Amino acid sequence: EQESEDDIHSSRSSLDRQSHHRANTTVHVCWYRNTSVSMADHSAAVENQLSGYLLRKFKNSNGWQKLWVVFTNFCLFFYKTHQDDYPLASLPLLGYTVSCPVEADGIQKDYVFKLQFKSHVYFFRAESKYTFER
Repeated sequence: EQESEDDIHSSRSSLDRQSHHRANTTVHVCWYRNTSVSMADHSAAVENQLSGYLLRKFKNSNGWQKLWVVFTNFCLFFYKTHQDDYPLASLPLLGYTVSCPVEADGIQKDYVFKLQFKSHVYFFRAESKYTFER
């Protein structure tokens, strides 16, 4: 069958959207961070998703921002509320380590965890022990 002009334009638009979105794909993040994902980890990521409210610490202040967070496909997506259609931001987690803050971090709150990749450090606080353990 011969493609119509609309079909060709539609295909190009689709490709443009895909290449624009590619910056946050697992493949792109793996390449950029020089890491890889096993097939078992990929399968587990597809089957496991979490969502809920977390508090994010601002860099050099005592303030915490409450965000709805969705964890899926090795990435955190941040929303103002659970009703938002589009995320405010996203954070691909490949290469990040998860730990509890140390005394030098100066975090004096319960249920806080630290995400770090090279010099990028983020602190998140859960509102309960249950949420923290998840």
